[in-house]
Amino acid sequence: MKTYLITGGAGFIGSNFTSYILKKYDKNSMIINLDKLTYAGNLNNLKSIEKHTNYKFIKGDICDETLVDSIFKNHTIDYVINFAAESHVDRSIMDSSIFTKTNVLGIQVLLDKAKKYWQSGECFKPNKKFVQISTDEVYGSLDRDGYFREETPLSPRNPYSASKAAADLIVNSYYHTHKMPINITRCSNNYGPYQFPEKFIPLIINNCLNNRKMPLYGDGKNIRDWIHVEDHCRAIDVVLSHGKPGETYNIGAHNEKENIEIAKLIIKYLNEILPNYNYSTKYISPDSIEFVKDRKGHDKRYAIDSSKIKNQLNWHSEIDFNEGIIKTLKWYLENENWLKDITSGEYMKYYNSMYNGRI
Repeated sequence: MKTYLITGGAGFIGSNFTSYILKKYDKNSMIINLDKLTYAGNLNNLKSIEKHTNYKFIKGDICDETLVDSIFKNHTIDYVINFAAESHVDRSIMDSSIFTKTNVLGIQVLLDKAKKYWQSGECFKPNKKFVQISTDEVYGSLDRDGYFREETPLSPRNPYSASKAAADLIVNSYYHTHKMPINITRCSNNYGPYQFPEKFIPLIINNCLNNRKMPLYGDGKNIRDWIHVEDHCRAIDVVLSHGKPGETYNIGAHNEKENIEIAKLIIKYLNEILPNYNYSTKYISPDSIEFVKDRKGHDKRYAIDSSKIKNQLNWHSEIDFNEGIIKTLKWYLENENWLKDITSGEYMKYYNSMYNGRI
């Protein structure tokens, strides 16, 4: 049995990955989920597995050295998969201090404790792996042409992405200095179930369902490369099992879309499927989109070259974008209580008052 320490396992991608691992490996895996349960961490994301005999939740901070040490001491940890991060760009622009603490100092604690319990003499015990879940935002911004490749120089343009780039450099240094078995994954924008509605796609959905305006930054033509969270989870699993120690892998699905295109697509599909659901909202007008002053340091385009993970590890995305968006819309419509519960929280009240729901 392999024991996974999944940090940030109650968040969007972390909870999807936790459920994926338990479903795929069942009795051959033990999950230790360490999550601080900030506003974006939600144990309701894991209701279906909370009583699983091979699942254990620990509330805590990755910056807490004593707690992290006790987890390694009391459990034979084989894999660390670090999802724990502060991740919203707008909040990092307003106050970057918590981003530096969690995303940089937190990773230092995890690495040091893993090294302490995994190292035997000058070598590391076999079948151990530390995977840092990063982002394509560490590369900065692209013009209309070109793609982010693993060798693309890091050029973060906001405090959030700068903190993630710093973490990546620290993780990479542990491989070169100590030969610690690490991998770094850098993924494009995710979408799917359980995503906190401060993020682009669920915020658009929530605004649509509540008859609110959908303000878009600038001209709405900023481009992002989108991947369904299920495809991302499969990619992380492949890297964990077969990734060459010390290597970084870009993960993307080649779904480049302008923000305005995404907003219009969501409106189109919601209008097609809403009649099948008992929602007070019956029709969403494209006129509900409005343009607002652009965000500071707003990256123009992200695009991932994922040929390395495809060619070396035989991974490829499986979920068609249009299919995935419809699947995501249906999930939010069918989980109305989850959406209402999370959007009624204090943070979303604060977010809407500060940003008027804009993205």
